[in-house]
Amino acid sequence: MNDLSKTNQQRMKKMEELLRAALSPTEIKITDDSHLHAGHAGAKSGKGHFTLEIKSAEFEGISRVKQQQLVYQALGEMMQTDIHALIIKAAIS
Repeated sequence: MNDLSKTNQQRMKKMEELLRAALSPTEIKITDDSHLHAGHAGAKSGKGHFTLEIKSAEFEGISRVKQQQLVYQALGEMMQTDIHALIIKAAIS
């Protein structure tokens, strides 16, 4: 495992902790897609590319935009310091 993969594993663990604390998901899966973006401008910054699949009762009755805003809010500063791109697949549990 290279240094970036190790760093992204740590990032995914922290992301999961933050999301569990804020949204109490019934299901959560985070995938590191950074290797698919090698050479991409965002990859040069060292930030990660991730896909998040998450199910939470917190998403019930709100728009997809609001669901994404809740995820961004839960991740807080990581959106600025650690995450370049995040695909969010949110569902109601």
